[in-house]
Amino acid sequence: MSDERRDSLLNAATIARLGNMDVRARAVVEGFVSGLHKSPYKGFSVEFAEHRQYMPGDPLKTVDWKVYGKSDRFYVKEFEEETNLRAYLVIDGSASMGFSTGEVTKFDYSRYLSAALSYLMIRQQDSVGVLLFDEEVRKFIPPRSNRQHLHVILTELERAQPSAGTQLAGTLHRLADRLKRRGLVVIMSDLFDDPEKVLVALRHFRHKRNDVVVFHVLDAAERNFGFRREAIFHDMETDDRMLVRPWEIQNEYRDAVDAWIDRYRRSCREMGVDYVPMHTETPFDTALTAYLDKRRRLG
Repeated sequence: MSDERRDSLLNAATIARLGNMDVRARAVVEGFVSGLHKSPYKGFSVEFAEHRQYMPGDPLKTVDWKVYGKSDRFYVKEFEEETNLRAYLVIDGSASMGFSTGEVTKFDYSRYLSAALSYLMIRQQDSVGVLLFDEEVRKFIPPRSNRQHLHVILTELERAQPSAGTQLAGTLHRLADRLKRRGLVVIMSDLFDDPEKVLVALRHFRHKRNDVVVFHVLDAAERNFGFRREAIFHDMETDDRMLVRPWEIQNEYRDAVDAWIDRYRRSCREMGVDYVPMHTETPFDTALTAYLDKRRRLG
């Protein structure tokens, strides 16, 4: 693959005049790092290393009382600094993500977001991994932080295509079980799965003290159902078809979608998950920069 073709995932001008991603990255990298490092990890960016014998003057809070109970000796826990972030970008590759009424599909939008985030993280020497899934995990790239790793990620994002059905909740549970160390989990999906099951899976990450961001990627037509002609609607995952007169169900449809989105928004807020609506008609670099700026200010 040529460098020019591979860089198209960072230079979104090839899709909708989104500007040079390299220039954008330089402009937002400080805000990105500040936003991701300050809020979720302040006071927790250490990892257990080993025990050593207690010495006069050591803080009592570092004493491992379980070890004392077993050995009748005082030992303290020593920690080592863990300053770099470890992130997992989880990308929904189910068939519904291939839907579009504009210039870019939901899947492409998620790929470009992932490419930009990977680029920014690796520039900061943070570790980033990628998981692509539909009904099962199609590709898992473990987190690393070197420049060659970025090439691996961009190459995989370039060749990936949406297909099959959705198993979002099950995939999230499997990933949560797999993570042995806290990190940042960024989920990019249209969330077309049972909301209750998805929310339980998100709680699984939070129970293990991971920081979680959900980019809810939708097309404008999925939010407002602005179709004007009678048509046969085709389910991209089940192949079901239905004749619909849009004007007869628009109001009911919009109410149902608003309630669905609001459920995700409220539930995510309650469990400390960052829920971020992403609309494919909004240039992805504009949406990403706005989100990172918000996160920096809140952090």
